[in-house]
Amino acid sequence: MDNEVSFETGGERASRYRAMRESDLKALAVSAIREHRRLLAADEAVYEEWTLAAANASISSDVLKSLQDEYVERQKKSEAQQEELSEIIDALGYVPDVPSEDDE
Repeated sequence: MDNEVSFETGGERASRYRAMRESDLKALAVSAIREHRRLLAADEAVYEEWTLAAANASISSDVLKSLQDEYVERQKKSEAQQEELSEIIDALGYVPDVPSEDDE
């Protein structure tokens, strides 16, 4: 579909999301924000595991390398998801209120 292609025009990013209805875009934004929160929490858990393992002299360098690699990969995925979330928010024009899932 042509509306799925993003490109640069006049310094402003054109988006596949601009053609969506506001209600659908808002629902997508809420979902993307929640996903971003989940990714951040998971990334933090891996980072904590990695730093704890690094402080433990009995942990092998292979295990440390594996944890570091996992964390770096998670950061790349989080960055890509953040870029998509930013594009959604830009198309929507505002950041919707998103209560934590615990508050619902």
